[in-house]
Amino acid sequence: MIPTLQSIQTAGWDVVPILGPMLIVTLTALIALGLDLVPSAGKKAHVAYLSLFGTLCAMLLAFVFYDAVGESQQYVFADAVVMDGFALFFHVVILAATALTILLSLSYLEVEGIHYGEYYALLLFSAVGGMIMAASADLITIFLGLETLSIPLYVLAGFNRANLKSNESALKYFLLGSFSSAFFLYGIALIYGQTGTTGLRALANGIQGGAGVPVLLLAGMALLLVGFGFKVATVPFHMWAPDVYEGAPTSVTAYMATAVKAAGFAAFLRVFFYALPALEPSWQTILWWLAVATMTVGNVIALVQTDMKRMLAYSSIAHAGYVLVGFVAGGPRGVGAALFYLLVYAFMNVGAFGIVALLTRAGSAGDAIASYAGLGSRRPLVALATAIFMLALGGIPPTAGFVGKFALFAAAVDAGQVSLAVIGVLNSALSLYYYLYVLVVMYFRDPERAFDEPAPAGMQVAVGVSAVLTLWMGILPGWFLDLARRSLAALF
Repeated sequence: MIPTLQSIQTAGWDVVPILGPMLIVTLTALIALGLDLVPSAGKKAHVAYLSLFGTLCAMLLAFVFYDAVGESQQYVFADAVVMDGFALFFHVVILAATALTILLSLSYLEVEGIHYGEYYALLLFSAVGGMIMAASADLITIFLGLETLSIPLYVLAGFNRANLKSNESALKYFLLGSFSSAFFLYGIALIYGQTGTTGLRALANGIQGGAGVPVLLLAGMALLLVGFGFKVATVPFHMWAPDVYEGAPTSVTAYMATAVKAAGFAAFLRVFFYALPALEPSWQTILWWLAVATMTVGNVIALVQTDMKRMLAYSSIAHAGYVLVGFVAGGPRGVGAALFYLLVYAFMNVGAFGIVALLTRAGSAGDAIASYAGLGSRRPLVALATAIFMLALGGIPPTAGFVGKFALFAAAVDAGQVSLAVIGVLNSALSLYYYLYVLVVMYFRDPERAFDEPAPAGMQVAVGVSAVLTLWMGILPGWFLDLARRSLAALF
C-alpha cells in the first residue's frame, strides 16, 4: 500500500525518518536524469552540482533525524525497514563519501572525456542501495539493497568505454558480483527453509544457540558470509578488487572503496550481531581467521605493487581485515571501534584516491608510484595532503588512522583476543613500508614530470576536506567515537 500524505503525517516518526534521506537521494537521481537532457554545450556541471546539493541535503536530514530517533528502533513496511542511530550513522558515511566522489568526478571526468550526466544518476542510485542495506531489517530487503547498490556500479566500473582496462573491470565485477549475489540469495533460502522467516527481529527471537544448531542454518550463515565477504573484499573473496579498482575510473574506485565497503559492513553487522547472535560461537571463529588472512594477504601483496591504485586496492583489503578485528572483539566497544574506523577510512581513502585523480592528465594517468617523484618540491600542498593520507592509512599519530587502529586493537585485547591484536599490530607495522615508500618517492627522488597541471577547484575541496577531517578526527576524536558508540544502542 502506497502511503498517502495524510498517513505520513499521522504516522509521524514511523515513516518520515526512514524515507526522508533515501527519498531525497532518489528524487535527486531522477531529476538528474531529466536535467541531463538540457542542452549545455557538452558540459554536465549543472547535473553534478544538483547531485551534490541533493546529497548534502540528505546528509543534513540524516543528522537531524539522528537526534530525533535517539536510541529507539522504529520499524515500517512489515518490519522490513528499520530506522535507528545505526542506520543513520551509515547514511552519513555513505552520503559523505558520495558527496566527495561527486566533487572528484566533476573535473576528472572532463579530463578523461567521459563527462556524461547519467554518471551522477547511477552514482546516486547506488548510494540509495547502500542506504537501504543499512536500514534493512529483513534479509530480502538487504538483498534488494545489495542489488540496487551493485547494478549501477557494474556500469560505472566500465564507464570509460574507450579504455580496455575499464571494460575488463566492469566484466569481472559483473561476473563475480553475480556469483556472490547467487551465494547470498541461496543462503537466504536455506535460512528461510530452516526458520520460516527472513525478518531479522524474528530470527533473533527464534534461533537458539548451543550444540543443536541445525546444519541447514549453519550452511545458510556460511553462504551469507560469502556474499558479504565479496562485497567488502575479504580474503579469499578479494580477487576481483585489484583489477576492478585499477580499471575503473578513479572517482568510481574512490566510491567503491569507501561507500560500498561501508554499506556491506553495515548489513554484515545488522545480520550477524542483531539477527544471529545465538550463532556467535560458530561465526566468531570464522571471522578470526578471515581477519588474519585478510590483513596479512592484503599487506604482503601490497608490498610489491608499483601502481598506486593497485597498492591502494590491496591496502583496502587489509583495512577490511582491521575492521573484522572489531567484529571479533564484539560488544559495544569492539563494534563501536569498527564503526569509527569505517568513518575514518572513508575520508582517508577518498583523499588518497583523490590525489590519484588530481594528478591524472589527459591520456596519461598518474597511477605509477614512480611518477610521484619530486611532488614534494613541485606541488608541496598536494604532497602534504598525500603524506597525511599515507600516514593515516599506516596508523601514524596524530592522524585518525592511529586512533582508529588503537581503538580496534585495544578492544580486541579487552575481549581477550590478544593474539589477534598482536597480528594486527604486526600487519600495521608491515604496511608502513609501502606507505612510507610513497613519501620517499615524493620527497627524495628527482621529478620525472613538471606537475604543472592546474588543480581543479572541486578536487581541491574534496582532498582538502578529507585531509582536514583525517587530522581533526585524530587530534580530537572524542565526539566521533561517541557518535559511533551511540549508534549501537539499538543493537546491544
